[in-house]
Amino acid sequence: MLTRLSGWGRTSPTVARVVSPRDVETLANVLEQSRERGVIARGLGRSYGDPAQNAGGVVLDMTRFDRIRRVEVDDGLVDVEAGVSLDALVRALLPLGLWPPVLPGTRQVTVGGAIAADVHGKGHHVVGSFGDHVRSLDLLTADGSVRTLTPDGDGSALFWATVGGMGLTGVVLRATLRVVPVETSYFVVDTERAGDLDDLLARQSADDDRYAESVSWFDATATGSRLGRGVLTRANHARLDDLPAKLRRDPLAFDAPRLFTVPDVLPSGLLNRATGRAFSELWYRRSPTRHGQVQNITEFLHPLDVVGEWNRGYGPRGFIQYQFAVPFAAVDVIRRAVRRIASSGHVSALNVLKRFGPGNRAPLSFPAPGWTLCVDLPVRPGLGELCDELDELVLDAGGRHYLAKESRTTAEAVRRGYPRFAEWRAVRASVDPDGVFASDMSRRLEL
Repeated sequence: MLTRLSGWGRTSPTVARVVSPRDVETLANVLEQSRERGVIARGLGRSYGDPAQNAGGVVLDMTRFDRIRRVEVDDGLVDVEAGVSLDALVRALLPLGLWPPVLPGTRQVTVGGAIAADVHGKGHHVVGSFGDHVRSLDLLTADGSVRTLTPDGDGSALFWATVGGMGLTGVVLRATLRVVPVETSYFVVDTERAGDLDDLLARQSADDDRYAESVSWFDATATGSRLGRGVLTRANHARLDDLPAKLRRDPLAFDAPRLFTVPDVLPSGLLNRATGRAFSELWYRRSPTRHGQVQNITEFLHPLDVVGEWNRGYGPRGFIQYQFAVPFAAVDVIRRAVRRIASSGHVSALNVLKRFGPGNRAPLSFPAPGWTLCVDLPVRPGLGELCDELDELVLDAGGRHYLAKESRTTAEAVRRGYPRFAEWRAVRASVDPDGVFASDMSRRLEL
């Protein structure tokens, strides 16, 4: 069926033939019949740009591969198909007292997508990214065969090229993931309000290692002495003794309401200088410094999941999520970027600043030791020029962009930001010499 597809940012829709296979045999047949324009897998469509689009070609909707095949409680392992969402995984694991070590900012991501983007969460400084907890995966390659890959030994190069490889080495069919025990589904949260960006950076640098999860929001509209003021939120998993009596009755409860869904009728321009400043002031004021607050999963990790299709709030022109990482030594790039955004006239309300721990062995994995900053910027005139300026700041400092978020950079920027790109490209060429797996992103960035 011909379908118009876009990423979560809604910026560059294209039309492809979408196929929803139920078994591996069907998938292999589709690969064989779709070599002219290529094939790419798609999960729940939460990448912000175009890695799960394929104009004029075939897109594989993998959401029917949605079985949780086995949970080994004692060994802390779960065997799942690639179309299982992280939301479904959490719902299945929590009653068993288990938890996926890495959850990104939304649970509406499939396991296959989480591997392809090597997603990270608020705990990267402690637990790394999603690929660090994959014990094996089954990959359907361009020749129609299925290969079982592990992080070490034969096939490890292809394993790590698939982690963070944006679906371009093959179709992830199934994975075995490491999971960890938890006593409750809650977090004990410490919140600190910082008066400016230097205060925020200092607080986040001081004792992050005491927390399993850490993230800060900063005001991207404030200037002068309030530049980058923000709210630092850090937490550890709550133990049973941490809960008030009423929550101990069901300590593994999963509270995930959906309050409403944004209709697809809102105009562009609702987020502007006035509304952005008002939102930022409200968000800053509603988050006073407090310690030891008990919060549920959605409240702490996934507040946006309570609003369905929240991306529609930016209107039909959409938005870009600009995320970059730079080494710790290049922290001044964070200051310069925040200053430039705040003075640009472009407005972002949903802003994130985090610290990354060590990276992994995947050549295209985004996280590396340092700082990562993320802003959501509505599409309007002049945005491209602002992003080009930020690109040079980031790349000159040895930084990089996150492929799961970006939607407008260049092939040169990817090669500058990912020094092991040639290594990844060689593995991809060895397993898919004819370029069967292709996407709008792969053509745009010459991947």
